Amino acid sequence: MSHASVVAFPPMKRLATLGFGLAVLAAVGALSAAFGYQLGWMSIRMSLLTVLTYAAYAGAAAAAISLVALIGLLASRARTRGAVVMAALGLLVGGAVIGIPGRMRYESRRNGYPPIHDISTDTADPPLFVDVLPLRVSAPNKVEYGGPKIAAQQIRAYPDLQPVMLNVPPDQAFDRALAAVEVMGWDLVAADRDDLRIEATDTTFWFRFKDDVVIRLKASDDGTRIDVRSLSRVGGGDVGTNAKRIRAYIQQLSNQ
Repeated sequence: MSHASVVAFPPMKRLATLGFGLAVLAAVGALSAAFGYQLGWMSIRMSLLTVLTYAAYAGAAAAAISLVALIGLLASRARTRGAVVMAALGLLVGGAVIGIPGRMRYESRRNGYPPIHDISTDTADPPLFVDVLPLRVSAPNKVEYGGPKIAAQQIRAYPDLQPVMLNVPPDQAFDRALAAVEVMGWDLVAADRDDLRIEATDTTFWFRFKDDVVIRLKASDDGTRIDVRSLSRVGGGDVGTNAKRIRAYIQQLSNQ
């Protein structure tokens, strides 16, 4: 064993410990941001723009330090398995924490998602929420549609979102639309067969954001026209979430 490798080992081990400690701190911060918002301890602004942002900075530092430590340890004959594992975990956990906000920002920039949170297959006459209104009493985002400005942004970003035409009468189409809601796993709020309207709520995975969906059916010459509207309760931009939700529902409806 060379003198150089013996001397090099302690700093790398300390770096591995530091990186792992920062990674744990970053993970705790990310979890605090999510659960803090869910439990009502933090506003969405504090959760996303403050706590999660600083957690991401800590995660980036942890990943960088752990990477340096891991390379140094692997190059040293005096390395121990525990130090290598600690450095690897610091790199993985730190990278995972960075990935939460990093993925959202990357997707937003790459796909050019507009800063909107109300998406509808009918921007001229969006379906109206009725039964879900009591659930949105304290929601910052209102149910009134934003008009031509919002419609123009949606059309540019999501030109593929169009009404669904089913070659069946409204009663049969209603059954298919309702079955698709159940498959999507949304929480059903209302299924008004007389009004040909279905309302439901979808909950996102990480922050448990509540987004509401209304499905409107209308008789047409060729059968039934189905329009879908998805609206977030909180937040300015939705990073394409509502559009993705409508696409997934339309796909499911087409497969019924």
